Amino acid sequence: EETWDKLRMLAGVQDTFMTYEIYDDTLTVRLVQEACKMLDVSSEVVLKLFGEYFFSFCKMSGYDTMLRTLGGNLVEFIENLDALHSYLALSYQEMNAPSFRVEKTEDGKMLLHYYSDRKGLCHIVPGIIEAVAKDFFNSEVHMTILDQSEEDERMGKREHVVFLVVEKTSTFKKKAQQMGGANSAAQEQDRKTFLKMKTRYTNLPLCPRKRAPWEIVRSIVKFGRGSLINSFTPSYPPKLWIEEQTFCNAFPFHIVFDENLKVKQTGVNIQKFVPGLQTMNIRLDEYFSITHPQVPFSIESIRKFINSQFVLKARCEMLPKSAQQQSVLKLRGQMVWMASLGCMLYLCSPKLRSLQELEERGLHIADIAQHDTTRDLILLNQQRLAEIELSNQLERKKEELRILSHHLEVEKKKTETLLYAMLPRHVANLLKEGKKVEAGEFKVCTILFSDVVTFTNICAACEPIQIVNMLNSMYSKFDRLTNIHDVYKVETIGDAYMVVGGVPVPTETHAERVANFALGMRIAAREVTNPITGKPIQIRVGLHTGPILAGVVGEKMPRYCLFGDTVNTASRMESHGIPDHIHLSPTTQSALKGKSFEVIERGEIQVKGKGMMTTYFLLKNLHLSEEEIMGKKTEELCVYNDSQQETQESRPGLNEQTGSTPLFCLAGHVTHSREAPASLSSSSRLMDTGSKKSIIFHQLHIQRHSEFK
Repeated sequence: EETWDKLRMLAGVQDTFMTYEIYDDTLTVRLVQEACKMLDVSSEVVLKLFGEYFFSFCKMSGYDTMLRTLGGNLVEFIENLDALHSYLALSYQEMNAPSFRVEKTEDGKMLLHYYSDRKGLCHIVPGIIEAVAKDFFNSEVHMTILDQSEEDERMGKREHVVFLVVEKTSTFKKKAQQMGGANSAAQEQDRKTFLKMKTRYTNLPLCPRKRAPWEIVRSIVKFGRGSLINSFTPSYPPKLWIEEQTFCNAFPFHIVFDENLKVKQTGVNIQKFVPGLQTMNIRLDEYFSITHPQVPFSIESIRKFINSQFVLKARCEMLPKSAQQQSVLKLRGQMVWMASLGCMLYLCSPKLRSLQELEERGLHIADIAQHDTTRDLILLNQQRLAEIELSNQLERKKEELRILSHHLEVEKKKTETLLYAMLPRHVANLLKEGKKVEAGEFKVCTILFSDVVTFTNICAACEPIQIVNMLNSMYSKFDRLTNIHDVYKVETIGDAYMVVGGVPVPTETHAERVANFALGMRIAAREVTNPITGKPIQIRVGLHTGPILAGVVGEKMPRYCLFGDTVNTASRMESHGIPDHIHLSPTTQSALKGKSFEVIERGEIQVKGKGMMTTYFLLKNLHLSEEEIMGKKTEELCVYNDSQQETQESRPGLNEQTGSTPLFCLAGHVTHSREAPASLSSSSRLMDTGSKKSIIFHQLHIQRHSEFK
C-alpha cells in the first residue's frame, strides 16, 4: 500500500478510479514509467506482471466462470476473446479492446496475432495468456515476439504484433501418453463399431418399428460402462431440406456474397431496412463498412479473421431519406466460408444495447427472429444498464463521501490544533474523551507578566488596524519563544502576556526557562515598531515564583485557570516594574541564584497589598548569547538539566509554525551538541501552545494597579 501511494504520487495519479469511467492511456504509461524507475526493471517486465495480475483481478471480480467457458483449449479461448470483448462493450461503451487471431503453421507452431490501436501495451498479452493456460488448462506456455509492425487502416495506424506460442506438455497430455497404446486400440475399435452401425441404419425407412431407435442407441453405446464413444463423426443429409424462401424468413438478417463482394442472397429484414440489397449482384462494400475488426473490406481480410466476430455498419448515404434521420443500422455476426460455392455467408443480428437503441433504429422486437438471442440480450441488458447507472451513482457517492471524510479530517485537525492552543494537551485529551479534569496543586512554579509601556496612549493615537498589526507582530515573536524555551502561554488580553513555567507539567528548571524567555521577550520587543514614534516599543516584565492551584473551569468554554497569591504577586512585579527591565521577586531571585544569570538588587520598594519588598532586576544570561536565547543558532542544541526532558520529535508540530529549533539550557550553562537528547519525557508535550495568532481567554483572578499603567 505504501509503495502504491508513493508510485501514485510520483506519477501524479488520483487515488480512486470509477469502474465505468474511461481513463486515458497516458495514466497507464506514467504509472509504468514510474514503476520501472522505482523497481529498476524494464517496462516489459512490469507490463507482463500487470497482465498476470489483471487475469487474477478479473477472476476475483466475478468473471472467472465467463472466462472459463470461452473454450475447451487455449486456441478456442483466444479465438473467442473478441466475442467476449463485444459483449463487454455493452456495459463499457467506449471500450477500445484489442483483436486476436490464431494461426497454425505447417510445422504445427501456433502464432498469435495481436492488433491494437493502443500502442506500447502488447507486453501485457504474454502475462494474461500464460496465466490463463496455467490456471484453466493446466498447461505452461512460453510466448516470444516474432514480429512487431504498424499497419495503416481506415482509422489510422495500429500495432500488429505476432507472438510465437510454445505450449509445453500439459498434465492431460502426460496422462494420455501414459495410457499408451491400450487407449489407442480401444478408440480404433470403437470407431470401427460406430461406422458399422452407421452403415447398417443409413437406409432405414422414415417410420421404422418402434424398437429401432433403441437398437441404434444400444449399438452406439458401449456395453458395461454406458459411456458414449470418444470419437464423433457428424452425419450430413444428401441434400438441403429447406426452401430458399423459408431460409430467408427463418434467418431475416443474413447476407451471402462472393469473392468479388457481389451480393447473392439476403434475409428479408435486411432488405426491409436497406432496400438497395434487393438488387442482386450489387457490391456489399457500397452499402456497408466493417467497423470490427478493423480490416479492409475484402475476402482475403475476412478469411484471415474468419473466427472473429464481424460488425458491419450501414452507409448512411445509401439508405432511404426517411431512414437517414434515424440511427445507423449496425449488424453483428459470424462469417462462414462456403468453399464449394466460393461464397461467404454472414449470419448476423442487429447490434443493439437497449430498447432505446431499438427505437432509434426504427426496429421492433418482432423484427428479430424467435431463435435469435438478441431478443433476450436487449431485455436483459436494459435491466443491466439500470444496474450500471445505480452502480455509477453509488461509486460517485462513495467518492464524494471519501472527499468529505478527508475534509472532515482536515477540519478535525484544525479543531484539535486550536483546542491544544487553548488548553494543555493532556487536559484537552481528557475533555475530548468526556472525562472530568481534576484540579491540581503545584508547590512551586514561576509566572511571568508583561505589558506594553504607554499602550493606552498608543491606542488613542492610532488606527485600530495599526494596533492589531503591532500586537500580532509582537505576539508571534513571543509565541515562538514559548516553543523554544518550553514554557506554557496562559493567556493574552490586550497588551498583557502571561506565561508560566512548571505548569501543567512540573519541572525543576521552571525559573531558568521563564527567565530566559523574559530575556528573549525583551530582545524581540526591540524588533516591533511603535506606530506613533516609529521607534521600538518598550515592555515591562515581572516574574514571581511560588505555589498555585490550576484546573479547568467551565463546560461550554472550558478554560485552564491559575489561582493563588503567586498570580497576584507576579502581576505586581510587572506593574511596579520599569520600562525595558525584567523585575524579579525575592523568591524568583533565590530560584535563579547560582544559575549563571546576572541579577542586581533594585532595593526595597512599597508593593500594594504586600508592603515593603526587596526586588531585583534580571540583566542577562552570562553563558548564552542573544542569538542562542532567540533560538537562531539552530546548529547548537542546549538542554536543561531537568528530569522532565523531551526531544523535539516527541512533540510533533512543536515548531512547525516557527521553523525554529528548541533551545534548552543546562541550569543556565551552555552545552553544545550536534544531536538531540536520546531520551526525553513525553509529558512535556503539554507545553506546546499551538497557533501563533490564537487569543486564549482564560479566567484569571488578577489585580492590577491602574496608576502604574
